[in-house]
Amino acid sequence: MRILVIRNNSNPKAIDASALLNAYLSSQGVDWVCVDAGSLESVSGRESVRRTCGTSFDLAVALGGDGTMLRTAHLLAPDDVPILGVNFGNLGFLSNANDNGVIAPVAAALAGEAAVECRANLRIDVVCEGCVDPWADEATGAADAAADADGSDDDEKGPQEFFALNELALTRGANGRIIDIELGISGSHVMDVRGDGLVVSTATGSTAYALSAGGPLVAPGFQGLVVVPVAPHSLCSRAIVTAAGDVVEIGLDEDGVYRKATLFVDGEMLSFDRLVRRIYVRKGDRPTRLLRVGGKTFYDRASEVFF
Repeated sequence: MRILVIRNNSNPKAIDASALLNAYLSSQGVDWVCVDAGSLESVSGRESVRRTCGTSFDLAVALGGDGTMLRTAHLLAPDDVPILGVNFGNLGFLSNANDNGVIAPVAAALAGEAAVECRANLRIDVVCEGCVDPWADEATGAADAAADADGSDDDEKGPQEFFALNELALTRGANGRIIDIELGISGSHVMDVRGDGLVVSTATGSTAYALSAGGPLVAPGFQGLVVVPVAPHSLCSRAIVTAAGDVVEIGLDEDGVYRKATLFVDGEMLSFDRLVRRIYVRKGDRPTRLLRVGGKTFYDRASEVFF
């Protein structure tokens, strides 16, 4: 058995717990690798860790708060590795409590006594100006093809794909101006949003930015998406909850002044070399597997934190 330990090196309690855990795993003859969660904050950092440590793990243990859990989920997104979180942060919605120390939940997981929660995540496809949009309608596709034929657009890049466990947040850019957003779901135009932005979250992310923006609290087993406008300039804007198979389609205003939005996935800012044209968000093909060892339920934690 091989275990990956992700530790928040800025948290003294997580560092102490890691020392205890590493000694325990060694005494059990378990092969383990320990990584600083800070090294997972960027795509390049995660790729470096994957090259150095490999990807063949039976279990990942995240020691820290929900941020450490999110970084671990991003690192292991291409792989089907279950994640056991032990909370040393604040909220701890994604992790197990550390009331009985770090050894007890890890021992339970190794013994196969942990419950598996399959959490929906997001697949996010971003189409930038001048790039191929494989989901465009026939009219748009024909126009793009004509532009390519006359040489006015020689960029053959396709959409860029991203992963999120919590949410995609589309917010105002550096110029501080509001942004105009065209919101569609599975081919149907739903509404135009003019405001500070838009959040598309999973049920897992409903306790984070989406909740602060006025979205509902959603049980973690729900497989659909939650769409929440952020500070809309409107008197009738509401959050929308989609079905599991729906695709959220986000179009940005053609006027570049109102398209300079900033995109974040689970708090990590994305950078692009040109204006973003459209964004497609859907449920990911493979769920993120979180391990739960006894303790409080989602509703227990929600009651303590929010009510």
